[in-house]
Amino acid sequence: MKQMTLRGIPAEIERMIKREAEREGLSLNKAFISFLERSTGTKKKAQKRNFLHHDLDHLCGIWTKREAEEFMKQIELQRTIDEDSWVKGLGDRQALSGSCPDHH
Repeated sequence: MKQMTLRGIPAEIERMIKREAEREGLSLNKAFISFLERSTGTKKKAQKRNFLHHDLDHLCGIWTKREAEEFMKQIELQRTIDEDSWVKGLGDRQALSGSCPDHH
């Protein structure tokens, strides 16, 4: 197998590779090869996908644990249904439209 030497690897990529190596229990070399395979679509899992998008890559891995927990807390608050508002809102819509919820 061929060997290559890379110089000037951007710090952000280095951090990503080191994080993956640690998380997956891989050597830096194997983590970098895995990263390249996924990025280029040459790994079998990546080949199944039709599109490879990178538009949100700059956001990957930048939140602290605390920030991620706060985000999830806020999402849960948004997913909570206020039954009183829902029923009142439904009644208001019916009065405005003159429709019945059982008839469309």
